[in-house]
Amino acid sequence: MTTTYFTSPEGRRLAYRASSPSRSDLTFVWLSGFKSDMSGTKVTELENWASAEGHGFLAFDYSGHGESDGAFEDGTISAWREDALAAIDAHTSGPLILVGSSMGGWMALLSGLARRERIAGLVLIAPAPDFTEKLMWPEFSAEAQAEIMDKGFTLRPSDYGEPYTITRALIEDGRNWQILDEPIDLGVPVRILQGMQDADVPWRHAERLVEAITSEDLVFTLIKDGDHRLSREQDIARLKATCADIAEAAR
Repeated sequence: MTTTYFTSPEGRRLAYRASSPSRSDLTFVWLSGFKSDMSGTKVTELENWASAEGHGFLAFDYSGHGESDGAFEDGTISAWREDALAAIDAHTSGPLILVGSSMGGWMALLSGLARRERIAGLVLIAPAPDFTEKLMWPEFSAEAQAEIMDKGFTLRPSDYGEPYTITRALIEDGRNWQILDEPIDLGVPVRILQGMQDADVPWRHAERLVEAITSEDLVFTLIKDGDHRLSREQDIARLKATCADIAEAAR
């Protein structure tokens, strides 16, 4: 599919790819992770799978990510949630399966709660709800925390490239969107894939999410040798099989 652009209600120019379902009423929506975009292996493989199965598909880049306009440093959980809802509202119709990776898992849950009448199921890969407060903030040294509060940002080393700029706005805004401390009632099938060798989102964090989600039709798959990305050939095959499973469960 060809990448194109639209302007969100908030005035942000966002890149997206979309196709309508051909032999199904379902559309799969990909929600990327923190500092990730829709050019990754998992999303392109899932896009091809959805097309072959006759499902609709939507992928997009949050503002400050990938091909979308904006600066990453200006982003917050509020803004990226707005981007997700804008893309969903503008470029999908009918029932949706939200597929979220890492921070995209948080975005999928927030989007599902905001558009629960549209959601038919969730597939979450190394989901990181509340990560700004429950994972990132506690890992910072006292010096880094003070730098965020005093200067407004700090640089966090990354295994995937240049250091990330973590802003005070991101941390403080993220506190307003925490969802793990109360029951998460979506009433749809949920599938969670989590690597036990994940150095970014510990598998116990996903386990806490399992406990919070009230849906009875929930399958939590732990991959003992899996890392955070879960983008090996066998991981991609497992993701496709999981999406096929949830499409069946959503009928």
